[in-house]
Amino acid sequence: MNQLMQWLLMPGILVSLVFSAVFSFKSRRAADPRTRAVHSAKMNISMGSMLLFIALVQLFLSGESTLRIVIGAIFLVLGVFNLFAGLRNLSLYSSSRS
Repeated sequence: MNQLMQWLLMPGILVSLVFSAVFSFKSRRAADPRTRAVHSAKMNISMGSMLLFIALVQLFLSGESTLRIVIGAIFLVLGVFNLFAGLRNLSLYSSSRS
């Protein structure tokens, strides 16, 4: 079971890391403020999903250490916050583009 979770979570971390880096680069290179905001929102969504995957690794695939549970809980809270902030900003800026 741990092997299956590891095969699912590690590619998720890597894919969300790549998307986060790509959207960060696009956000910094964009001249239009709305385009910059949309790319920044997508970067927040990618970063939030990456933090969620890391939190799941810390909570489920590591030993039952108190420090790992605390770190996993912190990553979980930060990931959920980034994910919701990115989704909110994306909906705001996407609707204002039309």
